[in-house]
Amino acid sequence: MKALYTAEVTAQGGRGGHVKSQDGVLNMELAKPESMGGEGKEGTNPEQLFAAAWGPCFLGALGTVAKKQNVDLGDTKIIVKVSFNEEDNGYALSAALNVIDESVEDDVLNELVQKTQQVCPYSKATAGNIDVTVTANKIEVEV
Repeated sequence: MKALYTAEVTAQGGRGGHVKSQDGVLNMELAKPESMGGEGKEGTNPEQLFAAAWGPCFLGALGTVAKKQNVDLGDTKIIVKVSFNEEDNGYALSAALNVIDESVEDDVLNELVQKTQQVCPYSKATAGNIDVTVTANKIEVEV
């Protein structure tokens, strides 16, 4: 494996702390959501950051897959939901990804999304590790 890019971020203070990238572009306060016992302070959280990273990565991979299949995508967007869940022996994440591109036939988009699940680095990293539901134009995709 050859690293093409390495991001470096320093986190301090846990869920109520701060994150900052080495180059200073990412520089954000963190706040625990009220539903998790937080005080309602303004700030992001790890689940939002994870969703914000996974979405663009998935769309980039989708574009590559579509190009290889000679499919022209329209105005594609993805809605990524990452949940922090309580379970018997601790906590676990789950995710839902909904890819929307109304300019592409549903069956074609479903196939592209299915293939993208196999090549997107975030999807590969989470495969078998967290529950993930994937839909394309609101139709569930088998993964």
